[in-house]
Amino acid sequence: MKVIDFIRIISILLAIVGLTFVIPIIVALFYAEYSVIPSFAIPMAAGILLFMVFFFPFRNRKINLSTRSTFVVVAGAWIFASLMGALPLYYSGCGISWTNAFFESVSGFTTTGATVIDDVEALPKAVNMWRCMTHWLGGMGIVTLTVALLPLLGVGGFQLIKAETTGPEKGKVTAKITTTAKALWIIYLSFTIVEAILLKIFGMDWFDSFAHAFSTLGTGGFSTRNASIAAFDSAAIDVTITVFMFLAGINFSLFYYLFTRKTEEITSNSEFKSYVGFFIFLVIATALCLLPKYPNFFTALRYSSFQIASLTSTTGFGTSDFTLWPVPAQLFCFMVFFVGGSSGSTSGGVKVVRWVILFKQAGNEIRRMLHPHGIFTVRLNGKPGRKDVVFNVAAFFFVYLLLVVLTTFIGCFGNLDLWSSFTGALSMVGNVGPGFGQLGPSNTYSFLPSFLKWWYCFAMLAGRLELYTMLIFFVPAYWKK
Repeated sequence: MKVIDFIRIISILLAIVGLTFVIPIIVALFYAEYSVIPSFAIPMAAGILLFMVFFFPFRNRKINLSTRSTFVVVAGAWIFASLMGALPLYYSGCGISWTNAFFESVSGFTTTGATVIDDVEALPKAVNMWRCMTHWLGGMGIVTLTVALLPLLGVGGFQLIKAETTGPEKGKVTAKITTTAKALWIIYLSFTIVEAILLKIFGMDWFDSFAHAFSTLGTGGFSTRNASIAAFDSAAIDVTITVFMFLAGINFSLFYYLFTRKTEEITSNSEFKSYVGFFIFLVIATALCLLPKYPNFFTALRYSSFQIASLTSTTGFGTSDFTLWPVPAQLFCFMVFFVGGSSGSTSGGVKVVRWVILFKQAGNEIRRMLHPHGIFTVRLNGKPGRKDVVFNVAAFFFVYLLLVVLTTFIGCFGNLDLWSSFTGALSMVGNVGPGFGQLGPSNTYSFLPSFLKWWYCFAMLAGRLELYTMLIFFVPAYWKK
């Protein structure tokens, strides 16, 4: 791929991200926050200008992407989108340093939700709206959005989305990848609007409703309140957000099958059944552990279901500080750090399907010991799976844990104790948000040294892009012809 083609694609992406600045600008106008408007308007104008300069003169030039160039485009797209998203934060006049602005932007787009801002309620509403919007844009995927809006990128579009979406196996739910991207974004948008309306009905104003709907469906966790969802102290709001966090952790392709009445695709889906079963088990088990803390089972169920949904979907919202819960309840919360949501969802983590594959393979190995000449395969969704998927998952786990260990090691040099550093590493690579200890849900990441924040930015991007898209640049073979 030629440099001009890379610049063309990035210019299109920056123009799309820039156009989304219209929403925080409208919020700024509505709340008379005129001083922050230039921090959005100028980058937006620059992004559109860049698009016009590099798109129209070459609009008849066809873009061909090789496998090698796909990784450059996707990694570059996420890095430049994060840079673009950091500009309004840095120039907003809120005293946010460039390191903190970029960290906040990366945390937003990767839907991690770890914040370096100690008092979010002191921020202009336009800035808070943009923070939550970064979750929404990054949740379904900014490359997926670009492919959905611009069919001219259909050449190589599936390769781009494969490098961005989550899970060991990628596929299309419709014949054309642009149609698939549009269908998923329509479902995503519809869920967001429905949740925002419900939150408004249950007591939030329109600003908070949409801000938290953006964060929920994007499974990010940025809030407009310092106390997160606990600030609203509403059971109805808790239940609404719990339901949508749970839904956001499901493969969005299944919603398409639901709306097109292909229910057999849902009922036979191994990951979906495991996700639901694992969620129900954790919610009930955690609720039972919380009975000494809360007056009755239903209250315990309210808090356990919210926190398990928050951690399973890697959203990171909080209604209670789970690090202050009884130790068995903390253990169940800690387990979720190693799992995450479903592949093809907006959630982070290892993904449920990989655990399903490993458990099935472990069962096959036990049966092979009993029947040495037997032939056993991993069956997914009622069908035999490819053998190479098991190798793919095993390699992913190794690289995942390797990055967690390395991030833990680096964190120990950033004034973190071992427990905080380890859970922080799990949180960054898994895009979870809160950790334990010094990085618990009641704390922010503002106290960390700059070098650790920049490393965490890399870890968040690597985790969001399924590791290989970022790590491949460190492999010498990649740079050889």
